[in-house]
Parts: sequence; C-alpha cells; structure tokens
Amino acid sequence: MMVRCNKTKKGFRIIGVLLIAFLVSCSEKTNAETTVNSALKAADSSELITDSTNKVTFIELGSVGCVPCQAMVPVMDAMKEELADQVAVVFHDVWTEEGQPYGQEYGIRVIPTQIFLDKNGTEYYRHEGYFAKEAVYAILEEGGVELK
Repeated sequence: MMVRCNKTKKGFRIIGVLLIAFLVSCSEKTNAETTVNSALKAADSSELITDSTNKVTFIELGSVGCVPCQAMVPVMDAMKEELADQVAVVFHDVWTEEGQPYGQEYGIRVIPTQIFLDKNGTEYYRHEGYFAKEAVYAILEEGGVELK
C-alpha cells in the first residue's frame, strides 16, 4: 500500500510540474505576441506606397506566432529608427483575418516573406525566411536608400 501512495504522489508531482510548465509557456507566448504586436503596428501599405517621401516600402508578411518572424523585429525596428525618412516599414500578420488578404495579394508561399517596393509601388525584390539586417540594407540601397 505504501508503494502505491508514493507512485500516486509522484504522479501528481509530475502532473503539477507539467501544468506549471504549460502555464509558463502560454504566458511567454502571450508576452512574445504582445511585444511583436507593439513593435509592429500594421499600417495600410497602399497609403505608404503613395507617400512620395519614401524611397522604398518594406513589407514583412509573417505572424506574431512565428519564430523567424519574431527574429525580424529588431531588423524592422532598426529600419524604423535609422531610415524613417526614406523607408516605410509595414507588417501584416497573415494568420489573422485582417492580414490574410495581403498574403493572397502578394502570393506568398512561406513566412516570413519580405517584399521591397520602389517609390512607385513596384516590387523590385522579394525574400523568404529570416533576412539579416546587413542583407536587408543592401537591398534597400539598391532601391535608392542612402545609408547613414
């Protein structure tokens, strides 16, 4: 009988540990989504494309729940900070009802997908997956952006 009680207690401990781990992971996901959402306020890309002050519009098609998409946040934040006078940065979460049409419009196959539009709104470059800052900046430079 004593052995059975120990097994039962051990089972409850294991279930408790798993439950705590699950709750923590859910909390971390919510915090990560909040961070990504606050960092990437989606804007209507058609408004940004027609703004003649931008030399390039950078469109990120991804999701707040996507790890490579989250890795792009610092790159986009850097562009917003360093090149705000030349580059419009747009994020669309294609896993949401609001963002889904943009995924279809641009015909994406995977996320994240980055699309570079010139000042006339014409796509001049496309990339799929994580894209390092240095590589992104090289493509921006091809679009006429003057790096500081």
